Amino acid sequence: MGHPAGTAVNLAPAQTFLPERTSPRLLGAVWALLVINTLGSQGADTIIPIPRPVAQMVTMGAVVGAFVLALLLNPRVQLRPSAYLLLLTLLLAVSIASSARLESGYGALFRCFRFAMFVGTLWLVSRWWDDWLSLLRHHVRAFAAVLFTVALGLVVAPGMARPDVYGGRIVGAVWPLTPPQIGLYSATMTGLVILLWLGHKTTRSSLLWLAVPGIALLLMSHTRTALLGLVGGLVVALLALASTSSRARKVFGRAVLITGVSAVVVGPAVQTWFRRGQDDLGSLTGREKVWDALLSAPRSLDEQLLGVGLTNKSFDGLPIDSSWLAVYQEQGYLGLVIVAAFLVTLLAVACLRPPSLPRAIALFLIFYCVIASYTEAGLGDASPYLLNLALAAALLTRTKETT
Repeated sequence: MGHPAGTAVNLAPAQTFLPERTSPRLLGAVWALLVINTLGSQGADTIIPIPRPVAQMVTMGAVVGAFVLALLLNPRVQLRPSAYLLLLTLLLAVSIASSARLESGYGALFRCFRFAMFVGTLWLVSRWWDDWLSLLRHHVRAFAAVLFTVALGLVVAPGMARPDVYGGRIVGAVWPLTPPQIGLYSATMTGLVILLWLGHKTTRSSLLWLAVPGIALLLMSHTRTALLGLVGGLVVALLALASTSSRARKVFGRAVLITGVSAVVVGPAVQTWFRRGQDDLGSLTGREKVWDALLSAPRSLDEQLLGVGLTNKSFDGLPIDSSWLAVYQEQGYLGLVIVAAFLVTLLAVACLRPPSLPRAIALFLIFYCVIASYTEAGLGDASPYLLNLALAAALLTRTKETT
């Protein structure tokens, strides 16, 4: 076992049998800037107050910086053909067409510009999708850095990091992050590190120093959707690895046994955690009221086809909390068709690929996004979900090294 501090940062592979690095080192900076862009600009109070306009400037500046840096790395604009990115570009075109009518105000055009920079950067870095392991490590490191700020806030200001207004759930006290955002970053990073360890691409020390804190932060965020996405995605990924990995088979068998025992021993505690003291789980803690109001609102034919343009993912001042209804509100039926198309395309490609670690990780990311899409918005605009799916598309790229 290596030195904990080094392995936690470097995610060093346990075995060296990968092809020579093909992507530039600055690709990690591009990916980190894309992640910063997805952080959002509102949430709980922070240790050092950050005005929302300042936070918006940081996130917008990050995506512009990512695009410029990616263009410097790829000045000849060499692009890799990608059905996912093509469909994402079509979604961008629909977003621009719907936002140009200004039904949602000039902020819609601002969001379209951000979305365009996001998609353009993904196209520019598609040139290096063959180096999937480097890209995957950039993704893990960036998410780990975000979670480090959450843990730092918990240590420095525990009361501010778990405010009463959020029911004691952990929030970002350094950068304004809500509990669902923390749950998303925690679950994604934890799942990726576990699968990298199963595939002998990282060490046990990295697993302990990244996955264990990730699970702790996920539980403290009390985000049910993220936990279900993590468990569901890992089950699919382990089943995909079972035919080629003895370690995956052992872990899956032990997980089934532990789950069975835990259901008996700590079943009531798990139920209490899921309920979060709420009695309206049948109506998804009030989400159905917003959804019913959104669906019953009168719409013209144009609004049904194209939506009302990009918004802050709210309806009548209340969060929509559903990717599918948010896309219907903002990009209409055309947007829904495009989102369904790129999810089905990624899933179909994953099913056609031979068993391998990249395929299993891609399935984890796809299923996590599908599960989360029911009660979380993000599939219709620049977000961690679209970044996760871009990584899945890269992992499904045909390369000489797929083990």
